Amino acid sequence: MQSLTDISPEKLAQLAEEGSVDLIDVRTPVEFREVHAPMAQNIPLDTLEPSSIVNNRNGSDSQPLYFVCRSGTRSAQACRKMIDAGYPDVIQVRGGMSAWSESNLPVVRGKKAMSLERQVRIVAGFLVLVGGVLAMTVHPYFAALSALVGAGLAFAGITDTCGMGMLLAKMPWNQVRATDQATCSR
Repeated sequence: MQSLTDISPEKLAQLAEEGSVDLIDVRTPVEFREVHAPMAQNIPLDTLEPSSIVNNRNGSDSQPLYFVCRSGTRSAQACRKMIDAGYPDVIQVRGGMSAWSESNLPVVRGKKAMSLERQVRIVAGFLVLVGGVLAMTVHPYFAALSALVGAGLAFAGITDTCGMGMLLAKMPWNQVRATDQATCSR
């Protein structure tokens, strides 16, 4: 299995100043709209099709494809997906947009949104609370709701994938309207 290659945000910004780079941001459209690198193109991880990306490249086919997300987890998954599809010339941005912003590199800012991570914490906390209250007041079996949420959170932590986060990402408030889409992808 090929190991992933990464690049610092500063080095990628330097390469972008010297010429064209193909940077793909694999976060959700709402996250991308909030803040992104000026040269980035938004292709959410759940819609990423390796062959389509390679066939529609902006830059030279001899140049690598760069992937970024919030912190590096989803961009690593995108790189792995590309490598598994037979496109090994991929590089992830080390530390993601968090590191990009912390490096004071140029960003495009848009409408602020509540992060998926925060939404997951709110929903998980609410479900645990409801399960506990219902277990004490209605029937002890409702404690299973709290146990299921706890198991889901443990699974998310172990596997670094979050089913609740993926479900919340598909909710209407986490979608970008067609009028906003023009500012989200090129």
